[in-house]
Amino acid sequence: MNLLHANDRTGEYPASYYAATAVAHQPFAPLKGQVTADVCIIGGGYTGLSAALHCAQAGLDVVLLEAHRVGFGASGRNGGQVGSGQRLEQDALEKLAGAETARKLWDMGEEAKALVRDLAAAMGLPFHPGVAHACYTDAEVAHAHAAAEKLAVHYGYDQIEPLPEGLIGSAAFKGGDLDRGAGHLHPLNFALGLAKAAVAAGARIFERSEVHHIQHGLRPVVQTSTGRVTCNHVILAGNGYLGRLDRKVAARVMPINNFILATEPLGESAAGLLAENVAVADTKFVVNYWRLSDDNRLLFGGGESYGYRFPDILQTVRKPMLEVYPQLKDVKIDYAWGGTLAITMNRLPCFARPHPNVLSASGYSGHGVALATLAGKLMAEVIQGQASGFDLLATLPQPRFPGGVAFRWPLLVAAMTWYGLRDRLGV
Repeated sequence: MNLLHANDRTGEYPASYYAATAVAHQPFAPLKGQVTADVCIIGGGYTGLSAALHCAQAGLDVVLLEAHRVGFGASGRNGGQVGSGQRLEQDALEKLAGAETARKLWDMGEEAKALVRDLAAAMGLPFHPGVAHACYTDAEVAHAHAAAEKLAVHYGYDQIEPLPEGLIGSAAFKGGDLDRGAGHLHPLNFALGLAKAAVAAGARIFERSEVHHIQHGLRPVVQTSTGRVTCNHVILAGNGYLGRLDRKVAARVMPINNFILATEPLGESAAGLLAENVAVADTKFVVNYWRLSDDNRLLFGGGESYGYRFPDILQTVRKPMLEVYPQLKDVKIDYAWGGTLAITMNRLPCFARPHPNVLSASGYSGHGVALATLAGKLMAEVIQGQASGFDLLATLPQPRFPGGVAFRWPLLVAAMTWYGLRDRLGV
């Protein structure tokens, strides 16, 4: 089953602020006929593009197949935040995997951030430091400060400070913290930069080349409607668009939709919303997140949906935006878009070897700019015989969603409806 929405079927980028401000780029041709490669990568988001870049830099013959355009999915539509660590806090990781593994996972998160910063610098893409966490209650503020203290004392991470007074121009929050070691960037331009770098390193990229079947074996064969790739290794990098290519992974990775609005340019008044050029995420279970664009628009994300249809995006996101910034009630919205990402039951990424010669990484649960980029590098290292980083993540417990592939959506909708109610009630 194809996970594309009705407005995704043209192969063009959705009408978003990111697409409107993307760097100039030419489409790649579709795959036609039979080709061979050392590595065939399925999916042209951060995971696949990073894998293509790092495999090609290692001298491997790489083919990447993308059903639509590189960066077409979540990689070109997300909030652009590059956070620290993993999706779970260190206390939770220590309980789940032990102190030693939790430390390794923290270090891996730091490696992921550094990789994104370095790649962005190499492609001339601005990386803006700073991600704030905005708390609605005194208890949340105390928790945030305690977590920052633990990172400073036990992990040597001293980049987090209490939320500066006046940084967020909203009366909705009691406080929070600011992680100056995290940051944000233009997500689609980052994906396009990865594609350019991968091609320069020797990778072959084919767009409009949706994979409909994989014939597993000593030399897997990856098939599209117009061609096939015979290879030594397959990398599954479809994330929320994986579909039925591998049901073992699909049972543990759930595609969901998230949405963003972009206001008209706000000029000097933008400083009244954010006094510094940092990104923000709040403490709702269904997270709201926002930042300013380079031309002083507010980019505000929030809301979730499940299945194959998007809701009224403007209505879905405008309500939480005005709860944070009621002063924007008369501001024009220039762009409203959505995209499909993927989550897991425990919010840790799903790394797996579902078949011989097949690697998979997905389910970044909103932490994908950094982790997906690192995942591509880790899978390239596995193919070169260095599997320690990949195996660390692959050994983490990754439960199946209740109900399996067939019934996971209705069960998730019920759960998320409950958590959404808690958000609205403030409990």
